[in-house]
Amino acid sequence: MAAFPLPGWLGRGLGSPGPAPWCRTALATDVSLETAVATVARQLRGATQADLALVFVSASYASDLPRLLPLLQERIQAEHWLGCLAGGVIGTAPQAAPRELEQEAGLSVTLLRLPGARLQPFAIQSGQLPDLDGPADPWLALLGRAEQAAELASSRSMLLLVDPGFSGINDLISGLDYACPAATKVGGIACPHSASRSSLLFQQQVCDGAVGCLIDGDWSLDPVVAQGCRPIGPVFEVEEAQRNVVLKLSCGERQSTPVAALQAIITNLSAEERELVKHSLFLGVGRDSFRLEAATDDGDGDGDGDGVAPTFLVRNLLGVDPRNGAVAVAERMRVGQQVQFQLRDGNASRQELELLLRRQRRRPGEPLAALLFACLGRGQGLYGGPDGDVTAAREVFEALPVSGAFCNGEIGPVAGSTHLHGYTASWAFLVPSDAD
Repeated sequence: MAAFPLPGWLGRGLGSPGPAPWCRTALATDVSLETAVATVARQLRGATQADLALVFVSASYASDLPRLLPLLQERIQAEHWLGCLAGGVIGTAPQAAPRELEQEAGLSVTLLRLPGARLQPFAIQSGQLPDLDGPADPWLALLGRAEQAAELASSRSMLLLVDPGFSGINDLISGLDYACPAATKVGGIACPHSASRSSLLFQQQVCDGAVGCLIDGDWSLDPVVAQGCRPIGPVFEVEEAQRNVVLKLSCGERQSTPVAALQAIITNLSAEERELVKHSLFLGVGRDSFRLEAATDDGDGDGDGDGVAPTFLVRNLLGVDPRNGAVAVAERMRVGQQVQFQLRDGNASRQELELLLRRQRRRPGEPLAALLFACLGRGQGLYGGPDGDVTAAREVFEALPVSGAFCNGEIGPVAGSTHLHGYTASWAFLVPSDAD
């Protein structure tokens, strides 16, 4: 049985230590759903009642999805159940390193016992979103009872999974930020599939819309969002824009079209980088609240620095207008924003993730487990080999269990606001927190 107790954590309060937290994980690769469930149950044998069970299942089992939770709940005890169908699953078998299963059957189950935690599972139906211009109370009503409103609004963390057929995903994220501004929100969009049913798992059933769990009290989620890009060229300022189209940029006193600015950057790139421009070019979009200071060396010899590296929300470039040199971006643009062109490749992604994980390692609180929601475009397609993201985590957090899913879009915070990402690894580290 895979058991990962939190080292040195002795509970809360005075007197004798409270019950110990624990995390138990299982991973099966059997083609048959019944056999996969039996494998998972065998790996979790002896586990007592868990507070929360997280289930991530590959699209190989899509046609059998309604049978999954009943089969698991016959063998495994947990108060709350949450999960989704995924393009690939991430999990940790007993006495083994975490794995990323991309093109094979996979069932990943994580059981969490969290003494002192306040858990509030919720399910939101598509089409029932309140007005974003109205009060926060209708949004809070989606998450729990009216008498819980103040407690819900002050929650520290939220795990969020969304069905791919959900309409208004960005409105959902904005509304939840509005209702629960203090909550770190991490998750992803489940995988679409050909079976005529939804992709989310909640309590005893398969459902659509969005599902999640607020986590507060003595436990919280620490986010790490790795966007997998590196900047090229200088930071520009948007001088002219219309909706999502950038017409003119400036750098110092010099103004030019985005295409002209990019052409100037390309002349100084290597042949390999020029090849990447053809298919892996993005635009980093800054906002007023973004911190755009350069990273500085902290003198500890690890080279990652304690300063804040330039932080951008990385967005797709949708097209170019050759008539005026404008570019269309997958984000609404405005005059005065700072932007920077970005390239995506395996080396840049690995270096960025390693830096962010080392920085996370220095934060207080030993993590009990980590959840990873990774883009379908990462994995072997990005790194050229298996287990790219979880291997980087293993090098920094040697014995930490990791579970999660390859998603159709990843949810995580950048500079204080929650965003829907692409090509991103959105991590959540489950850590003890001061309940006060």
